[in-house]
Amino acid sequence: MKSKKASRPRASRKARTAAVAEPFVTINPKLELIQHLIPIALGQVEEVLQAEVTQLAGPHYAHDDGREEYKRWGQQRGSVYLGDQKVPLQVPRVRNVKQGREVALANYHALQRPSALEEQLFVRIIRGLSCRQYDRAARLVPEAFGLSRNQISRRFIRTSAKKLQTLLERRLEPHEFVALDGKSFGEAQMIVALGITTTGEKIVLGFVESGTENSRVCSDFLQSLIARGLRYQAGLLVVMDGSKGLRKAITEVFGQSAVVQRCQWHKRENVVAYLPPSQQEAMRRKLQHAYEQLTYEQAKEALFAIRQELLKLNQSAATSLDEGLEETLTLHRLGLFKELGVSLKTTNCLESINAQIERLTRKVTHWKNSSQRQRWLASALLEIEPRLRKIKGYRHLADLQQALQRELKL
Repeated sequence: MKSKKASRPRASRKARTAAVAEPFVTINPKLELIQHLIPIALGQVEEVLQAEVTQLAGPHYAHDDGREEYKRWGQQRGSVYLGDQKVPLQVPRVRNVKQGREVALANYHALQRPSALEEQLFVRIIRGLSCRQYDRAARLVPEAFGLSRNQISRRFIRTSAKKLQTLLERRLEPHEFVALDGKSFGEAQMIVALGITTTGEKIVLGFVESGTENSRVCSDFLQSLIARGLRYQAGLLVVMDGSKGLRKAITEVFGQSAVVQRCQWHKRENVVAYLPPSQQEAMRRKLQHAYEQLTYEQAKEALFAIRQELLKLNQSAATSLDEGLEETLTLHRLGLFKELGVSLKTTNCLESINAQIERLTRKVTHWKNSSQRQRWLASALLEIEPRLRKIKGYRHLADLQQALQRELKL
């Protein structure tokens, strides 16, 4: 450390450590913007620091302005954060000569706090920038110190752990849900639940990791959602694929307060899977046409006609069609297929989210443990959630709620 005023005594380490910001100095409001102006911001930072020195000690060589208490005291090496870069610079010093101590510059100390650093690291990594690539991509200022791969990994683990805790503990009372969408993701069976509010917003309710979609795991998961404030007594439409464990859990937990809409896409694909490839496409079109009928009676009549055809082609395929057939027509039966079929006849709401999760996590080629999987999934879900659009037909969700209450006699 070198002072321009060599004839004056050097401040002790204790005095320098005890330096505090004077109460009348306010933090410059430009700081928020300055932290993102790289590299131009470096010059602006020096200007801000010099302005604060002038505010305290007055202009250069002005000895008669009544500010004898504060004196310029040379400069020293320091650093500030610009965006997520730690940049070295020369920091001007001010001393309170009456009290015999150094005065801390409020703006300098504000710029030394990387308030958004961990969040910026999290966003960059979760969007596909690996820890190995980050140092090169982030080095926008030649003088930047940069961050090591290990530092980034530790910070990302810390931030993503907070995301996981936020997702699994946030309360659900503020939302009134009319529909739930349940689907498993990945080989590790991460069962994700998505809630749809009465105004059409999509809210990620949470997830559970399980080896299989067995009823005990699913029941415990649904009970945990209720413990966090999920309200279901006014009736819920639960959209799901053909998981028997999840179906059993819905009955055990929600009882007579939920109606199931089986995913028509999964049912169609399950049925055609029994047929030889040469017959699959034609049967797929017939099933799709049947499900697209606007009324319950028309759709059921068309499906029964297909069933008779399947009995001749492949009785196993006909049995597959029979299983859960009524639940694939729930929206038809409620009289809202035309209004809400696009959004709720399949698990597409979650299928779309799963596709986005795949994009955000595909850079991870080796999953080390459950903690890593859960942290990444929670981080991806919270990253995706703010960009989710309302479901198509959301203006008819009030009608759905009324239809559910009539169906369930609530």
